[in-house]
Amino acid sequence: MDRSAIILAGGFSSRFGQDKGLLILAKKPLIIHVLNVIKEIVDETIIVVSSDGQVENYAKVVDSNVRILVDVDDVQSPLVGASTGFRKTQGEYSLLLPCDTPLVSMKILLFLFDLSANRNAVIPRWPNGYLEPLQAVYRTKPALEAAESALSEGKLDIRSMVNRLASVRYVSTFVLQQLDPKLKTFFNVNTSLDLKKAESMLKRSNTYPKSKPASSFSTF
Repeated sequence: MDRSAIILAGGFSSRFGQDKGLLILAKKPLIIHVLNVIKEIVDETIIVVSSDGQVENYAKVVDSNVRILVDVDDVQSPLVGASTGFRKTQGEYSLLLPCDTPLVSMKILLFLFDLSANRNAVIPRWPNGYLEPLQAVYRTKPALEAAESALSEGKLDIRSMVNRLASVRYVSTFVLQQLDPKLKTFFNVNTSLDLKKAESMLKRSNTYPKSKPASSFSTF
């Protein structure tokens, strides 16, 4: 097995009052938008959540071949979720994603995988130096070692893991704009306004679904 995907879905949104990954966008939960993009380009998919209750809720909306894991630590952070996924995944390379980027680009994800040979990570980077470590590809074993090292020192941010990795390739967002001109791939849904913006963008891209009502995804 070569390619895995780890989707972090452990956070509870106080703004929405529920798991963000289960918010309905264009008649589907956010998590389904992400899963639909990656299902053809990875060999396995893992969703990392923070409670058994979330496991039950996500199991109702995702395919049975998607593994759902609970964080190994009670402390909620992206790094804890990432280390949980790295520990259980079987792929040599792991794509790390959040659950709230419904416009994620398959072309960009494939490009990151293509660049990952002989690298411990391939991470998008903005001109101001800001990284996108939650839409990046990691070599699983070194990433797990780096994550565990950071956590052992009380670090809870993904950047602490990245800083411990050698042989990291940073990809300019200027390059990624060749594949996704408006870089919608990085658009996060954090507010109700973001949800409306995402719906508008989907409609403009002619990918808005015309069947299956939202109610079929919201009974949990």
